[in-house]
Amino acid sequence: MAETAAASEMADLLEQWQKLTDKIRKNPNDVVLYLRRAVVYSDMGYPDLALGDTFRVARLMAQMKVYNDDTASKQAYAALRRYAEIIMAVRQPKAIPKVLRGVTLEQTLAESNGKIVLGNRETRLDHEVYYNDDVDDDPLFPLCRRLAFIVNIRTYQIESFNLLLCGCLSSAYLNYDEGLHRDPGNKELLQIKALVETAGRQRLRQSGGNDADYDPLELPNRGFVRREVYPWNNHEPDRCSPAYVASLNEQLAKVAPKCEVRAVQLPALAVQSSRESAAVSTKCWQLGIFAKEPIAAGEVVLRESSLLSACNRQTAAACDVCSEIPGTDDKTDRKYSSVDSTVSCNHCCAVFCGEECYERALDAYHSPDCRWEEIAYLFEERSARDADDVLYMLLLARVLNMAKRQNCHPLELKEVKYLWGDFVPAATNTQSAVSLHHLTPYSPEVVAMAAAGGYAPAAWSLPFDYSENISTPLCLMEKLGLYTNTSLPEMGVWVTNTLYAKLRGTALARNSRRDGPMDVAAVYPLWSLANHDCDPNVTWEWHDHIVLRAKEQRVQLAEDKAAGATRPGGIAAGQEILNHYCDVDLPVQLRRNWARGKLGGTCMCLRCQNEAAAERGEALVTNCTNPACLCPFHR
Repeated sequence: MAETAAASEMADLLEQWQKLTDKIRKNPNDVVLYLRRAVVYSDMGYPDLALGDTFRVARLMAQMKVYNDDTASKQAYAALRRYAEIIMAVRQPKAIPKVLRGVTLEQTLAESNGKIVLGNRETRLDHEVYYNDDVDDDPLFPLCRRLAFIVNIRTYQIESFNLLLCGCLSSAYLNYDEGLHRDPGNKELLQIKALVETAGRQRLRQSGGNDADYDPLELPNRGFVRREVYPWNNHEPDRCSPAYVASLNEQLAKVAPKCEVRAVQLPALAVQSSRESAAVSTKCWQLGIFAKEPIAAGEVVLRESSLLSACNRQTAAACDVCSEIPGTDDKTDRKYSSVDSTVSCNHCCAVFCGEECYERALDAYHSPDCRWEEIAYLFEERSARDADDVLYMLLLARVLNMAKRQNCHPLELKEVKYLWGDFVPAATNTQSAVSLHHLTPYSPEVVAMAAAGGYAPAAWSLPFDYSENISTPLCLMEKLGLYTNTSLPEMGVWVTNTLYAKLRGTALARNSRRDGPMDVAAVYPLWSLANHDCDPNVTWEWHDHIVLRAKEQRVQLAEDKAAGATRPGGIAAGQEILNHYCDVDLPVQLRRNWARGKLGGTCMCLRCQNEAAAERGEALVTNCTNPACLCPFHR
């Protein structure tokens, strides 16, 4: 019964979402519509998507504040004025949109004998909406200014609450603090302040500190959000369908002629926060690469190039397409270019190793009238510890540029369409307490979450940062012309978070200098189809392209070491190609920590299960469930 009720409630929320999205399509600069949809997102358990809509509100309100002579600010003011007309015509509290109720009204609208009257205090309202000749004689301007004040306060409420749900305590503090500066007596903001302080002090105690060291500006500012295929995302293909597998095999034949793509059932990544069970309890269907014929030890399995790459131009001098460093010669299996053959963009600092790469860039993503200087600031002035995050943002920028250049939706690009984002089933995400619908800052589940330290649920595995996931992607889409009035419903944070989930699980990164940070990254779509295993049968090299080779010798497992045995390399016909995305020489807990950070869950390969079981003194797993595997349990 509970599941039926939850499903019914979710269906109702999705219906509300669809109606609001349709209205936004017709009125793309109506701030009230965005606030209403932000509340629906929050009720559905998507706090990050709610933050995307409040970001749009903040941008429109900022434009109204200076009242630029542009369409967006004029339409935003006109929409606000329509609400003012209704309020003045009805003069009843119910005329105020529901999403705007609950804000302190002493300085805005006052209720007198059940009627709406204008308040007489102007404090803090002077700069809500710019006063100019266009509104000089508008009798509704004072009410519009009060409505703008309420919109701003409501935005602070929604943003600070949803940042708390994501676990971003420092950003939540900045939002409620600014809101309380504008509206000191706001009860909801004061409650959110108490929750953030409770969570922050608990985190401090958990790390060995004490209350005397509490500083809200030093609170954690990175959290986690849901990693799933959103209910309205109709861009994800049926990856295991025969037709789709056949299309992939056409592509794979060009780069790995001895292999084929098949659907394979794999152990799902464990997402629970408690100790993992030694037994594989859940399975999921994925794609994998299999040998059609024997492959000898040391033989090349796959050779692939990719345009989905990124180079941090502040630290690396690599080719913007193939990531090659011009002028190097390290005797590896790669092409070379001299410094003299390089080509540079006339409008940005992008470097290409030669005319071939430059032409490929022009065809796929690089515009002849490149405007990179207009968006470069989004990636600058970040510390070395943010190097990985900068590369993910640059990869996202590459995808968006490719979509712009090729005139297609970002999720329809062939480079990302069939990438798997290690998505967690929606049912798993919604089992957590903070995914319950219609939560408020006063809900017992939220109070309990704050008391425990303000952590996002363990099932939420996509790393989240306000700048990386909200402001930078949305500003980037605006600059590229992808986030326009006509495309708003089809774009937004749900698109970029879907892309982040795919990129985080498949991207490679390296440093172009021996002692520098990671500054070059790339995604190889077909290479990524080879599933990870901590007992791989291939190894790989990455320079201007990526090469998979059959291992000369397999990893020496604990039982092999005990017997003094080794396992030769080579891949038999019908055996799955087992790739490795991390250093397989690391201890099991470090490998699993890597998987949690990059893939969103704990690695449940047979080697990890057995090594973890051995550390706990438990029996080893002896029933390998992969019939195509040639592990010790199938010998």
